[in-house]
Amino acid sequence: MEFFDSAYKGRPPWDIGRPQKEFVEMVRRGELRGSVLDIGCGTGENALFYAAEGHEVWGIDSVPRAIEKAKEKALGTGLPIHFLVLDALHLTRINRKFDSATDSGLFHTLSDEDRPVYMNQLATILNAGGRYFMLCFSDREPAGYGPRRITEGEIRETFRDGWIIHYIRPATFESHTRAEGSRAWFSSISKSE
Repeated sequence: MEFFDSAYKGRPPWDIGRPQKEFVEMVRRGELRGSVLDIGCGTGENALFYAAEGHEVWGIDSVPRAIEKAKEKALGTGLPIHFLVLDALHLTRINRKFDSATDSGLFHTLSDEDRPVYMNQLATILNAGGRYFMLCFSDREPAGYGPRRITEGEIRETFRDGWIIHYIRPATFESHTRAEGSRAWFSSISKSE
């Protein structure tokens, strides 16, 4: 938590000033539906994009400084968006359900012990058939830069029971510090009905 709080005193590498292209393309393909929870929303670029596309959106992040910046960006837009300081391991505290959830760079920060907790929280806040879209660092990214690398197998293992994996495909995690970005996985996973 201290790392992320410190990162938001400046401009963290993942804060690119616009939504990640993987999420823009996913929306353009018509995959995002209904109400959306953007988990680990940071300064809100993806959440603001979804709201501008007509979705009711909630954005959560455990870092108060990130949520302050997101609220500043949303001020005066009139978009149907709510930003809230909340840890991703406590999603049920929102006390509502969503049709979709997105995660840009949160999953790869979770410990092995926290992944099942997160998955169970997701299952609780998604409506039946609700879809989870996730962008995380891939084990195909060479060591040395950025967070923990995630294998496709780890994603499949986490979401093996009670979920339908539509796809896990190679992607790029964009960064303002690396023009080429980093190798990632982009996943579409639905809660079983």
